Formats: sequence, structure tokens, C-alpha cells
Amino acid sequence: MHHPTVFRSFKFSLSARNLLALFVILLLVLSVHPAAASSTVLYVLNGGTLSQTAGAGAASNTIPSAGGVNHDGVPTNPIIYTLSGVNGTYDSALSTSFNLYLDAGTGVGAGQQAQVQYDFTGDGTWDRTETYNYFPTDPVTGWELYTQAQGLKSSSGTFSNLSNGKVRIQVWSAIGNVASSLRVSATGAQGQQSTVTVPFALGGGGSTNTPTNTSVGPTPTRTNTSVGPTSTRTNTPPPTNTSAPGCGGTNIALNKPATASSIENAGTPASAAVDGSTTTRWSSVFSDPQWIRVDLGATTSICRVRLNWEAAYGKSYQIQTSPDGNTWTNIYTTTTGDGGIDDLTGLSGSGRYVRMNGTVRGTPYGYSLWEFEIYSGSGGPTPTRTNTPTGPTPTPTNTASGGTPFWGDTASIPPANNVLMFKFLNRTNGQYPDSQIYWSFNGQTHSIAEQSTFDMPANSAGRMYFYLGSPTSQYNDFIEFTIGPAVFNGNTTRVDWFGVKLAMRLHATDGYDVSVGEDLATFQESRDATFQKFINEVPSQFDTLAQSQAPFRIPAPGKMGETTFAAGGVNGTYFNSYAASVGVSASTQDIFGCAGSLATNPTMCAALNRHTAHLAQSQWEIQSQFYLAAPANYFAKFWHDHAINKLAYGFPYDDVGGYSSFISHGNPQWLVVAVGW
Repeated sequence: MHHPTVFRSFKFSLSARNLLALFVILLLVLSVHPAAASSTVLYVLNGGTLSQTAGAGAASNTIPSAGGVNHDGVPTNPIIYTLSGVNGTYDSALSTSFNLYLDAGTGVGAGQQAQVQYDFTGDGTWDRTETYNYFPTDPVTGWELYTQAQGLKSSSGTFSNLSNGKVRIQVWSAIGNVASSLRVSATGAQGQQSTVTVPFALGGGGSTNTPTNTSVGPTPTRTNTSVGPTSTRTNTPPPTNTSAPGCGGTNIALNKPATASSIENAGTPASAAVDGSTTTRWSSVFSDPQWIRVDLGATTSICRVRLNWEAAYGKSYQIQTSPDGNTWTNIYTTTTGDGGIDDLTGLSGSGRYVRMNGTVRGTPYGYSLWEFEIYSGSGGPTPTRTNTPTGPTPTPTNTASGGTPFWGDTASIPPANNVLMFKFLNRTNGQYPDSQIYWSFNGQTHSIAEQSTFDMPANSAGRMYFYLGSPTSQYNDFIEFTIGPAVFNGNTTRVDWFGVKLAMRLHATDGYDVSVGEDLATFQESRDATFQKFINEVPSQFDTLAQSQAPFRIPAPGKMGETTFAAGGVNGTYFNSYAASVGVSASTQDIFGCAGSLATNPTMCAALNRHTAHLAQSQWEIQSQFYLAAPANYFAKFWHDHAINKLAYGFPYDDVGGYSSFISHGNPQWLVVAVGW
């Protein structure tokens, strides 16, 4: 011990002098042996979460390109990772630190930037913000380590203890023209774990909530897709009997036992393809080959099969029969499937089992059927296929001009050398000239005046952003898509916010021609009128959505910094009681975002948002039952009410039942995107 004589004198006397000496010694001891530091390591995980538990296996998330624009110090299209509902004691002797593993590949001139924020009470206000200097990545493939040692660029707010609080980190491209990657979810054994260390001893509470934003900027529509794409289709009525003479008109597959090579998840079983409902479906995993078969119970003559495809269709497949489920005989084969409804008549074969055997998918997703119908009797000598496309109502076309007044002269759109040609239209009613309407994709940014078309190559999880006024304007929005070598899959989206009126029209070489997005009346009215119309049509709890960030955007509930529907906000428990009444333990935030337990239960999430969860499940996806009473997602309802064919993406699983703005078709020719004000 230091200063032993003083401690000996203390044994014999408690004089004021000795007490003072003891106090001095205690201070000295504490200076040599300070209290144990209190900090907590949070692991950056796939899906936009921070957790005190390490990940289960390394993955990477994409950081969108800065598009050649300087975003130093300003989070722009960030990827965000959040920990919510956490309690913790602040240790003033410590500070924030982080390890982020980044890779920009061979891209030159890229720089990534991080911002760490704390909401001490969970009220939606970020009380402490720390923005760090960006990290210039090198043009060599391989992970690089970005830490707080890069230096603090700015900070605001003072620390306090966490009480049901939040911690988040945002990462974005500050400079450069290339996208980069962030390593996430690595195990300890794998190493190179991206982490954030906070100066708190974290205690009770804490959940790794789905963030406001996810791995490619604003929340992707169907982030972490668990049920595959769903076409923007109008429900097809039961078919009339178009079978060959002698072919029966009764679907003998109805409610028969069905099995499949795989299912995408528990919500898309094989049985859903033979239940007689066009709102349920079978969906496979995303690989070839895949099959679904029906057991008819006895050997039966087959004359007709009707396949009602969801957006994920088979390009090459066979219809097969078998007496025992082991030996199969082809009764129909195609290599040119294009989705929609394939009505296969004139078939000739027999068996107890009938199978659709898919060998080549038509989209990057799996195979998915709304209905697999089988008809018995005598067929004809030559099988034929009648294809009825499903999807939104076809776009009227003025054949004289190749378009309509709104969509312009589509006949002049040049042919694509890649997959399809994008064409951009100024529909701002004179508010902005073409020189002030910008599109941005994959590092390219141009005004419509500079370049009004773009020859789109195949890509995965692409996004195209649109800006009014300047390439960094707060008036911005986006469409999203995945484009294969000969197929377009994409949609407009209001899952995160409304910022700019958008509509898009897809045309394919086979004549397929559909449009989705805001309707004509919405395009023609002023921006102020649209904001006021929103306030007039939604319940009062939702009014603030059109006020808090006006005139730039109308955020979705709890998204893009909107606080009233966030945890702790005045509407933070809006859905809680309704969810509990139907036996669901989910927060209002998870319901709006289809997160938490609802991330793997799309039908329930959709039913809660549409206020149909209290009905018999057979009525959950009947459109006339949607939004009839509160609580419901009236933000989503508004965009459906003012969309082409009432099809919109107002929440992540808005495609359940086929009511979203997702469109998909093979051999696309062009896509026109109209940008409004």
C-alpha cells in the first residue's frame, strides 16, 4: 500500500489532521486504481441491427455510391443499424469507438463516412450525434478497417444515461462514384467483425429493431423477402370451360394432396396451389429445378392443365404424369413460358400423380403458382397453350402516335442494346425544366435535358433515384428493380416516403403493356393540393405525416425521422391493442415495418395493416374489407386510393394478395418513367 505510516497513525487517532490525510490518500489510491471501465460492444448485423450478440455468419451490405456528389458530413442514402429499447449507465471516462470493415473493390476515389447517434429516452429525438471524418478506401479488393481514429468531424448534444433509449450508426458514401461493401454478421472465429463500442454499461431491455433504413438506403420494398415477388395482378375469375370436347369442366385437383420439391417458407405451401383461392400460392426456393405434384387418388385420364402463375413463373417446364410418383411421362413440354395463365388444352395422358416440373425459371426468384388446376377426360391430338397475362389493367395506347398524351411518343424510343431502354418524362406541370430534373443510377447522374434515355443492363437490386432542382435536392424519390438477361421485375414504392410523384410504364415485345404509380389526377394537381388532400383523407393521427417534413416529403409512419409513430411517440402504441386482440405480440413499429416476428409472417402483417386480422382468414385479402376501421395503415390506403388501378406499395408486405405496384415480364422492350411535382 502507498503511504503506510499514515494508515498506522490512523489506528491510534481520529484527529482532523489524520482524517484529512486519509482523504488525500483515498484520492491517490483511486487515481492509481480507477473503477472498472463500463462500455458495451455492439455487433453490426445483417438486416440493419446492432446486437450485443455476434452474428452467425459473415455477410456484406451494399453502401450506395455517392454518385460523384460530395456528401461529406451529410448522411445520404445511408445504411443504418439500430438497437432500441435499451437501458444503460453512461461512463464519462469513455467515448464512442467503432471498427467497420469496408471494401470498395477496385473503385478509385471512394470514401465512406460514419455517424453514431444516441436517443437517451426513446422519444425519437437524437440527443447526441457524432459524425466522423470519412475513410478513403483504396482501389484494391479486400477488407479495410475504418475506426474512430479517423477523427471526429463534428458532434452535438451531451451524454446522459439510456432509459428505453436507442443507439444507431449510419454509414454512407461521402465521395466517389462507386458503391462499396460493409462486412456484417461475422462470427468471432471468422474475425473482421464490424462493431460499435458505446460508453455505457448496458442493462435490461434492448431489441435489435429493423431500422428506418436498410442495406441499400431507404427501406427496400420487401426487405429480407420471405415470400418472393407477388405480381400486380387483378384476381382472375374462375375460368370458363375452354377444354376440348370430351374434357370435363371440373377441376379435379381442388383440395387434393399436393407436395413440392421445396417451399419458400411456411406461408407458401404446396397445398395453397390447389385450394381454389387466387390469393394464396405455392412458391419454391430460388433455384432450378423445382416441381409441384398433385395426388389424384387413382389413375385418371388428363386432358387439360391450367397454370395460374404468380410473377415468378417457369420459362421451361414439363407437365408429367405418373402411376406411382416415381416414374414420369411428359404430356406437355415448353421452353418459351412467359407467365400469366397457361391454359394447356388437348393433353393426352393418364396417371394418379400429375406434376409441373420446372427446369428453367423465368425470373431470378423461384417458381410460384396461385393455382394448379387439372381436368379429366379425353383430350385432342395436339396440345395447345392459351396464355392470359395477369397483372394491372393494360395501358391504353394511342396507336397513331405510339403513346398517349401523358406517356408521350413511345414509338420514338430507341431500341436497347442491353435488356431494355429506360425513357424519362418531365411531368411537373411546368414547375421544373428538363435541365433541372435529374436521374441517378449506378454512379451516373444526368438531367433529362442531357440524357432522356438509358440503356439498362441486367442488374440485381437496382435503384434509380430522381431529383428536382439539383442532383442533391431534398425533393427526391426512387424506383427499384431487378433485371435479368430477358426479364424486368420492379416497382414504385411508398414504403419509406413520398417525395416526388412517379409512375412507370413497362412494354414488352409480346405486347404486354402496363403502368403503375400515382394516377393521372394526382400528377395533374399541385403539390400543395396533394399534401392537403392527404390531410383531408386520413385520420387526425396521420395528419402530421404531411406536415412535419413538408414540403419535401410525406414520410411513412415511423420512417425517415418521423417520430409520432416511433417508440415513445404520441402514436407509438397505435396498433398494439389491436394486435394483442388477435393474439399477436408485436409493436406498432414492427407492424408498420413488417419487422420482428412479422418479418416471416407476411399475411398477418398485411392483415394488421389493412385491419382485417380480426376476420376469418379467408377474408384477410378481400380488398373490399381493407381499411374499414381503425387502427389501420391509412398512409398506405391513401397511396392505393390515388394509384393506377389502386396498386401501391404502402408497407413492406403490401404485395400479399397481389395489391402492390410490382410488375414483372419477360422480353421487356422499354420502360417509361414519368416524374411529377
